[in-house]
Amino acid sequence: MPSGVDGALSELDAKIVRAMKDYAIPGVAVGVITDGAEYIKGFGVTDVDYPAPVDGNTVFRIGSTTKTFTGTTMMRLVDEGKVDLDAPIRQYLPDFAVADPGASNVVTVRQLLNHTSGWLGDDLQDFGRGDDAIARFVASMTRLPQRTAPGTTFTYNNAGLVVAGRIIEVVTGLVYEDAVQKMLLDPLELNHTRFFSDQIVGFNVAASHNVVNGEAVVDNGFWYFPRSCNPTGSLISNVRDQLRYARFHLGDGTTPKAERLMSKDSLVAMRSNPGPGGTLQVELTGMGVSWMLRPTAENETVVQHGGTWSGQRSGFFMVPSRNFAMTVLTNSEGGSMLLAELFAEDWSLRKFAGVSNLPATPQKLSAADLAPYEGGYATDDIDQSGTLGTVVINFRAQDGQLVGNMSDAPDGSYLPDEQAVPDLGLAFYKTDYGLDLGPDLKPVGTRSNFLRAADGSVAWFSNHGRLYRHLL
Repeated sequence: MPSGVDGALSELDAKIVRAMKDYAIPGVAVGVITDGAEYIKGFGVTDVDYPAPVDGNTVFRIGSTTKTFTGTTMMRLVDEGKVDLDAPIRQYLPDFAVADPGASNVVTVRQLLNHTSGWLGDDLQDFGRGDDAIARFVASMTRLPQRTAPGTTFTYNNAGLVVAGRIIEVVTGLVYEDAVQKMLLDPLELNHTRFFSDQIVGFNVAASHNVVNGEAVVDNGFWYFPRSCNPTGSLISNVRDQLRYARFHLGDGTTPKAERLMSKDSLVAMRSNPGPGGTLQVELTGMGVSWMLRPTAENETVVQHGGTWSGQRSGFFMVPSRNFAMTVLTNSEGGSMLLAELFAEDWSLRKFAGVSNLPATPQKLSAADLAPYEGGYATDDIDQSGTLGTVVINFRAQDGQLVGNMSDAPDGSYLPDEQAVPDLGLAFYKTDYGLDLGPDLKPVGTRSNFLRAADGSVAWFSNHGRLYRHLL
């Protein structure tokens, strides 16, 4: 490792060690590519009950970074002339349907991968462990309502990635996992990256932990992931494989054996031509082909993803123009706070890539300026059992900012202001965009935004990429 980055790496180590203590994270693995060199290190233990050291070979769930493997596999099919990103889904899945007939007919493959299909996306139904799990999931999507017009609005959409996985199955004639294995994992020699738990027997596995009364506690129930959602987030990997994957995306499309896997133009296309922008923890220019594209003050693009699954939180980003990449894997719910520090805030980007977030100075707005944003905002989801649920955030003005409370009351009811201790808040830094605040009303390092209707009224709140409709 060049000596010029030694100090930054020492600071990174110190930040990780401190966060493990502060946020109850038993184990962390980190990988960095900078100045042409590679840095890999493990911290802590895999399991508080049966501790083994975490190292660069320890495997964790990488969560939604899996979506970029789905997108990369799809782009291989584009490269081979077997898929057209701008073709409608029905060119490959003639019977495809969501609740809106018009959307069913026109949504394209690209819109699945840049999260602009517009239908309800948080559908996590479990259709068992059989090879037909993804097909059954897609067949069930006829109940999903259309929330925004196709192609117009970014909203994070897990269901859309399942459809992409089904297209991969139909075009290749293989089950999704076998297609990704054959077309991506094997050629890139990602030998510790697998979809199923029975494929990692003998590996050093990071157990999933909850945080209870400030302490990390193993929760075995956290590990399970429904096969029907595999294209959205089920991969298990280690930082060594993640850095090899990053080198491929930073490279010219060849494998470690110097064999052509994809054209460099296709790799660049995955991080180009963004769809509509917004926020997903960070401010986004938009999504490319499964990659979040993040602006910087220096006009360089950060290419990013990350993963959230119970007890397994991860981050991954690259700055291609600076030949920089970083991945961090954690085995605790507390990992989300470390990831906010390293991937939502810009300390890592400044230290290793010389780029920084767009400036965001919180403002104190008047009651009149805050009034259009007040009120209830609701979103829906479908859990693994197929049950539809509704979550409501209610915002009110307080001290020049918005403070909010969350409930599962579909009618938007909430405690009177004087009784409600805030669950969250928002400090505006520009029109419709704000810094997220925690229950203590201090910034937590992430960003959210509001979207407006054609008449200029505030129609939606976007938080963690999910749209909450304004209950006007």
